[in-house]
Amino acid sequence: MSYCLHSESHLDTGPIYVRENGKLHVVNRGAGGVQNVTPKARPFSLFSRTFSVELCMNREDDRARRQRTDHFIFTYTKEGNLRYSAKSLFSLVLGYISDNVDHIDSLIGFPEQIAEKLFSAAEARQKFTEPVTGLRALQKFTEAYGSLVLCSLCLRNRYLVISEKLEEIKSFRELTCLDLSCCKLGDEHELLEHLTKEALSSVKRLLLKDNSLSDAGLRRMTAPVRVLKKGLDNLLVLDLSCNPKITDVGIGYLLSFKKLNCLDISGTGLKDVDAVIKRLQMQIGLVHSKVPLKEFDHSDCKTEGWAEQTVLQWEQAVLEAMKPQDNLRSRVTALHFYGKTHRIEEVVKCTLVEPETKASGNLQFYKENVENCHLPLKKEVAGSHELKNNKKRALAEQERERTSKQKHLCLTVEDWDLLNTY
Repeated sequence: MSYCLHSESHLDTGPIYVRENGKLHVVNRGAGGVQNVTPKARPFSLFSRTFSVELCMNREDDRARRQRTDHFIFTYTKEGNLRYSAKSLFSLVLGYISDNVDHIDSLIGFPEQIAEKLFSAAEARQKFTEPVTGLRALQKFTEAYGSLVLCSLCLRNRYLVISEKLEEIKSFRELTCLDLSCCKLGDEHELLEHLTKEALSSVKRLLLKDNSLSDAGLRRMTAPVRVLKKGLDNLLVLDLSCNPKITDVGIGYLLSFKKLNCLDISGTGLKDVDAVIKRLQMQIGLVHSKVPLKEFDHSDCKTEGWAEQTVLQWEQAVLEAMKPQDNLRSRVTALHFYGKTHRIEEVVKCTLVEPETKASGNLQFYKENVENCHLPLKKEVAGSHELKNNKKRALAEQERERTSKQKHLCLTVEDWDLLNTY
């Protein structure tokens, strides 16, 4: 039996080996015979010199590799053995759609039970924290399910979240409670302008404590209600405390909120407090409370809805972005050494009871005989029946005057300018 190896060249075939009686012999073609000599090993190349190899790696994404194991559920038996079972088809499809949730065209008409599971799956993958695709995915849910995604939003003292996720916050619809206390937004902030849009006309409780608001901001915020009967027309509770730039003129704009049951204007820049108290009582029926009201203790307003964990993820992302500034203490120490400490510390501090509130006193108002309005924290001593009758007569007379004045309603130039912006 013979075994031949051929090299690249057809001219030189190389030595020929023959096996006889268990020994290997080489055939010498020049001598024409067989030599019983063990040949020297000749270097042999399997490929030509021009041969090249390209190493092809599997370049799948790490997420795709992880999905291979996500198809199974790993558990342990009583004996301690590892056991795995395949996931249901619904779970696999739900995971796939949640990974590509930003490519969904619309969810209108989709069952709410499945949509909630889809939202939770996408939330677990932190799809709503992504810069561009997260906003697009969140809008699909808010357009279809409104208050189910979020019915109450608390952003108290979270001005960094507002600045980073402003468009996402504006995408929420049908909110009933919104807490923006201690955010220093100012009159010209885009979010305050968004409050007058139809998407937030369902807000019943609005907390704007310590936001550097003035009379101009209140005029802009109440313009749709005063003129177009739109915007915050369903508002029941309003907190404007600790805004010292709000004066008696700004309080006049609030008289357009006819459904208002509770109002807090403590810590504002009122000049004639007694006149404001009498005006609020006569025109919209708000009575001055001598003790704090439950509506303004900032304990009832919480973030509630499907997107509750999403808001927490946004806040966590902001805190992660702020980690490089851990040397703030050293900077504060250095500034304290040079006598400069208040500029950094006072910006981030916000307390529920400001010194201005203590100085001006409690200016909280509530409407009597209203089921939805909370009672004061302490029971007040009821007035006599004669005082109540006098109040009813005064309210009736004021209502007649107001109805007669509304017949001759005239708009100012500033109001027309505001209307042109809508």
